[in-house]
Amino acid sequence: MKTDSILYRLFKTFPGVFFELLGQSPVEAEAYEFVSVEVKQTNFRIDGAFLPKQPDLELPIHFTEFQFQPDPGLYSRLLTEIFMYLDKTEIRNDWRGTVIWMSRRLDPGIPIRYWEFFESQRVQVIYLDELRDLANQSIGLGTLTLVVESPKQASVKARSLIERSRQVPDEQVRRKLVELIETIIVYKFPQKSQAEIQAMLGLGDLKQTRVYQEGLEDGERKGRFESKLEAVPRLLKLGLTLEQVAEALELEVAEVKEAARSA
Repeated sequence: MKTDSILYRLFKTFPGVFFELLGQSPVEAEAYEFVSVEVKQTNFRIDGAFLPKQPDLELPIHFTEFQFQPDPGLYSRLLTEIFMYLDKTEIRNDWRGTVIWMSRRLDPGIPIRYWEFFESQRVQVIYLDELRDLANQSIGLGTLTLVVESPKQASVKARSLIERSRQVPDEQVRRKLVELIETIIVYKFPQKSQAEIQAMLGLGDLKQTRVYQEGLEDGERKGRFESKLEAVPRLLKLGLTLEQVAEALELEVAEVKEAARSA
């Protein structure tokens, strides 16, 4: 299972889950943007980072690393990546790190030379299989721990999570959450067809509802719009004027200007 990409999608869609893992309120996520960060001029890439949306020095950067197979060099590599990123970024905030293992049995142990980072709780270690039995899991935590369930247990839990997803007020978030749950189950049952998976999860009727279809259409429109915005800097570099780019991409001139400033 491409679990690292699944967790990235989950934190991107439902960022409050990360702060629940840390024992904090999911509301904390409103002050952050979750991104994958690359250290310039190196081959290093950190799985994900919660960067403060505003230049508020009271908010720490949260670096995250997902690991679902043995990796004896993970702690050394992660700390190296973090310090190289901090050296090259203009962000002056303090920082925290979180390593998410699928299971404690995969963890090779923290090298003695790094103990102080973990004893001080600057870097925390979380094992997903030790969270799945927590009572009163939120829908976000439930989806997160779905990746470590056995196929039989996962199918039952997934149906429950999909039913609970009806409580999510944001239709876009709800649709993405359902798709994420479905993706996890597809990996759990690679021998089953898409139709069999949907029948297992009771998704046939849900996906035919007007609300779901409208949400899907809205998501597709948003995706096309974002693709247009990404094309703006390239077209401007070719020498086109703002008006020409706006006409070519069927955008407003103000939208082209904003995309150019954000590039």
